[in-house]
Amino acid sequence: MPRFVVLQHDHPEGLHWDFMLDQGDSLATWSLPMPPANEHVVAARSLADHRREYLEYEGSVSGDRGTVVRWDEGHFEWIEKGPDRVVVEIVGRKIAGRICIEATGQAPDTFRWYLAPR
Repeated sequence: MPRFVVLQHDHPEGLHWDFMLDQGDSLATWSLPMPPANEHVVAARSLADHRREYLEYEGSVSGDRGTVVRWDEGHFEWIEKGPDRVVVEIVGRKIAGRICIEATGQAPDTFRWYLAPR
């Protein structure tokens, strides 16, 4: 099964959480303003794909972009994958359930992120 990771990113512009899904050659990545929690709908911003090394990495980010710490990790299954909607079933150490990430239509990189508990 593919892997996911949630990194707590202490960025100079503010603390956020990076939700990353392994898609083979890279990690699809969204920035969340708060840590993932059951039944919370949060605004998410899509980021450029990240290197797969972030599945294991903790420490300083190049370019003085802060530090990252692994907040959660686990495996997932693709349910739906499209440019405006992603649905995955995840099983991690802290969180588990179905995650839906949907475009809001307000800006190209703006999404809603929702975790429905198992």
